[in-house]
Amino acid sequence: MTERNIATLYMKVDPVNPEQKAIEEAALILRRGGLVAFPTETVYGLGANALDGRAVASIFEAKGRPSDNPIIVHVAGREQVSALTESLPVTAEMLMEAFWPGPLTLVLPVGESVPQEVTAGLRTVAVRMPDHPVALALIRAAGVPVAAPSANMSGRPSPTSAEHVLEDLNGRIEAVLDGGSAEFGVESTVLDMTSKVPVVLRPGGITPEDLKDVLGEVDVDPAAAAGFNKEDKPRSPGMKYMHYAPLAPLRLVIGRPEAAASKIKELAGQEKARGRKVGILSLSKNDDFSHYGEVVTAGCREKPETVAAGLYSALRRFNDLGVDIIFAEGLEELGVGLAVMNRLKKAAGGHIIIV
Repeated sequence: MTERNIATLYMKVDPVNPEQKAIEEAALILRRGGLVAFPTETVYGLGANALDGRAVASIFEAKGRPSDNPIIVHVAGREQVSALTESLPVTAEMLMEAFWPGPLTLVLPVGESVPQEVTAGLRTVAVRMPDHPVALALIRAAGVPVAAPSANMSGRPSPTSAEHVLEDLNGRIEAVLDGGSAEFGVESTVLDMTSKVPVVLRPGGITPEDLKDVLGEVDVDPAAAAGFNKEDKPRSPGMKYMHYAPLAPLRLVIGRPEAAASKIKELAGQEKARGRKVGILSLSKNDDFSHYGEVVTAGCREKPETVAAGLYSALRRFNDLGVDIIFAEGLEELGVGLAVMNRLKKAAGGHIIIV
């Protein structure tokens, strides 16, 4: 893999009414085959022209992303979807009507116009319409669908701000559109529409309960709950590889809040006695972890949407603190909590302690 060495253009834009000049400049970069990072309602994406295989290949190069990891294609309207897929089931149209624009990605039979760099050789393509004025303006101005994974180095915590993007990719991509912090904080739900019963491949902001309200029946892939997948060919972005990880190893502690907090204190104390600097990812206000390590609070366990919004910033904060090991509290895997725990399990790389 060759090293990219590029002067990255930084452009601050109004997140509600983005300046047309900046949007047009970024769109021109996309049309020329370059890479542009931009905000969505979930995380910042790293975009390339989805119909240009060489441009999409440069995403993998910039991120250090494995070539068998498919990429989601972002559209600015439902009319763009027909060019990307060979067929669109009625159930997909129902979901688009209910949840687009929004954090729902639909896996559909791939059309002939989509290069294999996008699909990683699969016979399906993942498509979504983001709910962010900057993202939608950029896609419309570019005039092409935009392939965009998260705008970070592969495996690291996803970026929820332009600053996070620059930490990882400054000098490796052509431009960054700074539209402020991403609102939701974790990636979209990915739903496979090619099965008889649609299957959640990656949990996100649209929960299985939300989907069942529209479709009546939805399955959840076991890997979505387990946080990992051993398939040779991942069916969705984020299924196969360790993701979202800070620099220090992370250990996820799952159990009743009181028992989990007690176990974290015990383990943190042991690590401190060995002379290691400990980080603690807290989801509560009550437990005093301050005597046991560097504490970063991602959000409130009782409000999992706050944890989703703060998770990646919290994980990146541990990099700044220079900790040697991190212990993280878990939360109930219901609703948005399923998405949060999927990301934490991925960040832990399977190192989970149940109490």
